[in-house]
Amino acid sequence: MASSKSKGRVSLDERFYLSADDFFPANAGLGLTYDDVSLATRYSEVLPRMTRLDSSLSDALALSLPIVSSDMDTVTEHRMAIAMALNGGLGLLHYNMGEADQVAEVRRVKNHIHGMIGDPAVVSADDTIGQVLARIERDGLAFSTFPVTSSDGTLLGLLPGSTVKERHGQRKVVAVMIPRDKVFTVAEKDLGKDPIATADRKFSEHVGQNKLLVVDAKNKLRGLFTLSDIERISEESRAHVRPTRDADFRLRVGVAISVPRTADGEIDRARLLAHVSALIDEGADALAISTAHGHTKGVGDALRMLRKAHKGITLIAGNVTSGEGVEFLAAAGADTVKIGQGPGSICTTRIVAGVGIPQLKKGVRILADGGITKSGDIVKALTLADAVILGGLLAGSREAPGKLMEINGKTYKEYRGMGSHEAMRKGSAARYGHSASGKFSKVAAEGIEALKEVSGTVDQVLGTLAGGVQSGLGYLGAANLAEHRKRARYIRVTPAGQREAAPHDVIEIKAGS
Repeated sequence: MASSKSKGRVSLDERFYLSADDFFPANAGLGLTYDDVSLATRYSEVLPRMTRLDSSLSDALALSLPIVSSDMDTVTEHRMAIAMALNGGLGLLHYNMGEADQVAEVRRVKNHIHGMIGDPAVVSADDTIGQVLARIERDGLAFSTFPVTSSDGTLLGLLPGSTVKERHGQRKVVAVMIPRDKVFTVAEKDLGKDPIATADRKFSEHVGQNKLLVVDAKNKLRGLFTLSDIERISEESRAHVRPTRDADFRLRVGVAISVPRTADGEIDRARLLAHVSALIDEGADALAISTAHGHTKGVGDALRMLRKAHKGITLIAGNVTSGEGVEFLAAAGADTVKIGQGPGSICTTRIVAGVGIPQLKKGVRILADGGITKSGDIVKALTLADAVILGGLLAGSREAPGKLMEINGKTYKEYRGMGSHEAMRKGSAARYGHSASGKFSKVAAEGIEALKEVSGTVDQVLGTLAGGVQSGLGYLGAANLAEHRKRARYIRVTPAGQREAAPHDVIEIKAGS
């Protein structure tokens, strides 16, 4: 039996550290951000490496990492979507592009074979080694081994890196290449449903081979596996990274769609359904109706239209900031509701989740969008939501769209809000209720344009964030996200407490996550 002192201590904890049901009503009227709130550590028998971060956006779309990349034109195109799915999350392709281009982006994700370079750099048999060296220098290539193909893509041989030397500069590729009959290849039809396992077996059976070329029935080059990539992927599998795949072993991808309008302002039903059908035919797994204000008749009508036409597709809609808004979108057919507009991120999440939690029995999920700057914010958001959307944290990764630029020795990429003037000119005006042909100089921008320092690859960024989230679950004694939500206890943090929580009285030489 617990002593009276122990009972008193528990009672004191309960007075200071409150459950979501008690904490947020007690702070009603305040727009709290993630930094304004701290979570109590709880008794734990759970180590971070024992935790699981499985979640879902619908009954048909499970995630092993509850992170979705934002549908911003400086964040998610096919390279980002591929990287997100390979890490167990999901990428939402933006719609600041033509409809045919968006369909092509979906195709690139669905046709991606992990570990296989689908469009390898090739050389011509008539090139000289000097021309190859000049290309390596011009394009900044980190390799010197190339497949040799004809103009129609037929595989002719392989140029080994050992021959790409200045001393051979005048020689033609055809004189030093490995001929086709001696090139290590595999037929595309023989890759099966697990191309990585097939390539791994081939490399094991043929000691000393570092490149495996993939050809079709007509000997056209279709791709290339490298031994180093296969070994890296095998290490990832042992680290329990589970990619987000569909029943056909293809990577999953989400697509943000713009709702087209006729001249009189009505939804262009024929155009909308034709575009959505094209996306689904290519394999799109989720559709997101993304607007700055999702609690509107137009969004509701579009949702009902899509749900009636495609009953099995995962539908995401938003953004809203009220319980009334989440009920409205759920009733219209949304599987997942995006929440968050401006400041007060965690407070908004709770307001909406308070309504959303009873709706979970009907299959509705909550997606926290905005305000997340570090892994600790994700830990807090996941006490209330099923997954989070990241924009800025991913915009600096090498897989994000945009050219690299160097300023004072540092490398940057462009990053802008979808409500910025430039983004609206590119096509996001409808998201903010403006005409795509409008004069944006007379429209108040709802986003900024900036530069983001390049932060490495998506794998590195997500690996750091996932590790931070797992540590957070360990501190709460939660083995999974369901336990995490149940065990969460909150307390307000003062501005002085925020400063104390950050590194202070030191010179920081490497930022944490």
